[in-house]
Amino acid sequence: MVPGVGQVVERVAGHKALIPDTDPFPGARPSAVLLTLLDGDRGPEVLLTRRSMELRNHRGEVSFPGGRVDPGETFEQTALREADEEVGLCPHLVDIVGRLDPLATVVSQSYIVPVVGVVRERPQLLPCTPEVDRVLWVSLAEFTRADTYREERWGTPPLSRSIHFFELDDETVWGATAHILRQLLTIVL
Repeated sequence: MVPGVGQVVERVAGHKALIPDTDPFPGARPSAVLLTLLDGDRGPEVLLTRRSMELRNHRGEVSFPGGRVDPGETFEQTALREADEEVGLCPHLVDIVGRLDPLATVVSQSYIVPVVGVVRERPQLLPCTPEVDRVLWVSLAEFTRADTYREERWGTPPLSRSIHFFELDDETVWGATAHILRQLLTIVL
């Protein structure tokens, strides 16, 4: 059973990121995503978006609001700015509670820092850029259903890696987003 949002916040706040705040490989592009939590009717919920089918990269994929770090920005500032730009989430509504472990992606060569925040009530959000075509609030309990999660190995050893998938009723969450969600669930459960 998923704990309440207060316990989720406590566990995330107590988590110490395992990977340092530095680029893991030459040419890595620093990025940040915002995991926004809400105490919803079905327990803790997380904000996700579905990327537009018109995009060149990652089209139609479910993701967290986020993007590249601008010069002089912290990861937290980037995550808040991107959530505001993508779905209209006002930064002053979000209380930042911590970070999860950063990860490096192979395809986009990104170094992604997941920033976790909480909102006290459900804000009115809409896709604000051509990058986003859907805004979703998903209960963390949905990700823990027995028929939802699976893991696959992609690539050839020794370079093979685990790819995580969450099959929701009407969307598939996979890749970096699923990796981050799995980490969040491991911390809170």
